Amino acid sequence: MGKFTGKIAIVTGGALGIGGATARNLAKNGATVVIADIDEDAANNNVQKINSIGGEAVFIKADMSVSDDIEGMVDFTYRNFNGVDFIVQNAFGVISGVTRIRGDAVSVKEEDWDYGISILAKAIYLGAKHVVPIMKKNGGGSIVNMASVHSILQEPGILVYEAGKAAVVGMTRQMATEYGPDGIRVNAIAPGHIVGEGLKALWDKNPTGHKFFEDQYPVRRTGVPDDIANGVSFLCSEEASFITGHTLVIDGGLTVQLQETFGLRQAKYALDNPETDLFGPAAEG
Repeated sequence: MGKFTGKIAIVTGGALGIGGATARNLAKNGATVVIADIDEDAANNNVQKINSIGGEAVFIKADMSVSDDIEGMVDFTYRNFNGVDFIVQNAFGVISGVTRIRGDAVSVKEEDWDYGISILAKAIYLGAKHVVPIMKKNGGGSIVNMASVHSILQEPGILVYEAGKAAVVGMTRQMATEYGPDGIRVNAIAPGHIVGEGLKALWDKNPTGHKFFEDQYPVRRTGVPDDIANGVSFLCSEEASFITGHTLVIDGGLTVQLQETFGLRQAKYALDNPETDLFGPAAEG
């Protein structure tokens, strides 16, 4: 008997990376997991992995930029499993290109803003819109929204991503105050640089650049999807029953460093390691 036996979980973007690891973690602990994604092959592969080790998972194709798909995802889960105990709102548009939308307030195209915010922020609102009534009916639940260290520290040139991830933190806090009386806890996670399947393929082409990235972290490594999945599992569990409205930063200490000292240390690293390819594949975090 796992700690989530009898629980029903939806994981958006649950095919690969953080979402894939989260789906496996929840299933390993007994939850029935609905994987919602646009990548059918990768999602079905993850379902097979889960089912092969005795877990239970199913796949539904859903695009988080499409309102009807989000409603359909929740309806599918309720019709088939009679409830939703957890929803992990993780899909944020890697495949669909949101993380590659570049520009500031002057240069970003309005259509790119609308599309990016629809995935980064609107999808979070819509997911809650459709699961909260079910959770209320069933006596409560847990919502975990995926934010980012970009919710805390800002980078020039990516207004859409920064705005969307900051909005996730604000919505998480508001929803926590709104739905706490209904037994629904709402939290967020702010990951650092997490090397899933896609980023690993890029970093493998630039190992010196990856070492430079790893040196930026106090723990001297970048993250892996299981680091975040463990945090999600904790926030969904009874161990976190008095935690709501919180953004759990899982970043290996990246955001707690004094920037002056950090900058000097990185400059020294680059000088001491002149072979480092700072601008090769995946050199952007």
